[in-house]
Amino acid sequence: MATFNFDKTEELAGVFEKTKDIQRILKELTLFTNVPIEPGKTLLIFDEIQACEGALNSLKYFCEDAPQYHIIAAGSLLGVAIQKKKMSVPVGKVQIIQTHPVTFREFLRASDYQTYSYVNSMEQIEPLPEIILHILEVEYKRYLVCGGMPEAVSALLGNKGMQTVEDVLQNILDLYTFDFSKYAAPVDIPRINSLWRSLPSQLAKENRKFIYNVIKSGARAREYEDALLWLEEAGLIYRVFNVSKPGIPLSAYQDLSAFKVYAFDCGLLRRLAKLSPEVILSGNAGYIEFKGALAENAILQALVPQTDGLPYYWSSQNRAEVDFLLQQGAIVIPVEVKAENRISGKSLSVYTSKFEPSLKIRYSMNNLKKNDGLLSLPSFLADWTYKITRWIIQ
Repeated sequence: MATFNFDKTEELAGVFEKTKDIQRILKELTLFTNVPIEPGKTLLIFDEIQACEGALNSLKYFCEDAPQYHIIAAGSLLGVAIQKKKMSVPVGKVQIIQTHPVTFREFLRASDYQTYSYVNSMEQIEPLPEIILHILEVEYKRYLVCGGMPEAVSALLGNKGMQTVEDVLQNILDLYTFDFSKYAAPVDIPRINSLWRSLPSQLAKENRKFIYNVIKSGARAREYEDALLWLEEAGLIYRVFNVSKPGIPLSAYQDLSAFKVYAFDCGLLRRLAKLSPEVILSGNAGYIEFKGALAENAILQALVPQTDGLPYYWSSQNRAEVDFLLQQGAIVIPVEVKAENRISGKSLSVYTSKFEPSLKIRYSMNNLKKNDGLLSLPSFLADWTYKITRWIIQ
C-alpha cells in the first residue's frame, strides 16, 4: 500500500500539473514513497484528493490507460470540497463507495468474537440465552459511548481509557468545526455551527420534529435551509421526512416541510451533548429524556447501511408518532424505538388500528420474540434487522 497525502505533501500536486501521461506520473510518484508500485499488487491511496484537481482528473486516465493499477481516492468532506472548488469527478471512470461509521455488529466482532458468532449464526426467532443477553447489553452500552468513529472504537477496544475516547471524539468535532469554515460559504458558517450544536436539544424534545426556533429564537427556514443542506451533503446529519400515509413507494407521500434531523454517529452526538460516558454505562436515571434520543439515533444509524435510502416517519395530528417506517419489498414496516425495557405507548397501536400492517417492529432492551405480527427486537440486534425480517416475510 502506497499512500500519497496531497494536503500534507503539497509538492505532489506538481506531479499531476505537468502531465497526463500515467507512466510518467507513476515514475515520479515513486520518489514520494518507499513502497514499490507494482501493477496488480500495490494499492495506491490518494488521500485528501480534493487538494489536487489534477490528481482527481488523473483517475480517468488511470482507468483508460492503466487499469492494472488499483487506486482509492479519499478526502475530508470530499463531496462538499469538490462542489465548492467546482471540480469534476470523472463520470463512469470511478466507483463511488458510500461508507458508514463502524456498526455495532462490527464492534462486537472485534470485542467479543464468540458472542458475535452466536448472534450471526442465528437462523430463527427465539429468545437469546440470559448470558448472551447480558454480554450484548454491556457491549452495546460501550458502543453507545464511543460510537462508530474508527479511532474512537480503536481507543476503547484497545483499553486506552475513557478519557482517550473522549479526547478522540472531541478532536473529531473540532476538526468538523474547522471544516465548516474551510469549505462553507462565509455567510453560512455561523448558521452551520448553530444548527450542528442544536442537534442534542432538537432530539431531546418529546416531539423530535425539527424546529428552527430551537436553533435561535425567531429563526426561519429560509435562513437555515442552506446550512441544513450543507450538513446533509457533507454526510454529518440524516434528515428523516414525514409521510402522510404508508403507501408504496413511501417517497411519493413525503412531506418536505416536516422532518427530523439525526447525527450520523451516536458517539459524536453523545459528545456533542456533553453527556458523560458514566451516565450511559451506569444507567443513571437522570438522563431519561436524552436516553430516548440517543436510542433512536443509534437505531437509525444501524438501519441506514441496510436500506436503499433513508427511512421515513409517520405522525397523526399530534396524537401519535411512529418513529420510523421501513419499506421492505412490497410492505411497509412501522418501527417503534424504546430506550429500555418499558414498552408502554399508544403510537404503534394508533398506527395499527388505522393501517393494519402485517409486520411491526419494536426495538427495546427486551429479549427477541415475535407475537401477533409484532417483532420485538433487542436494540443491539438492529444491525441484523433485515436478515431477521426476511425470515418472516419469506
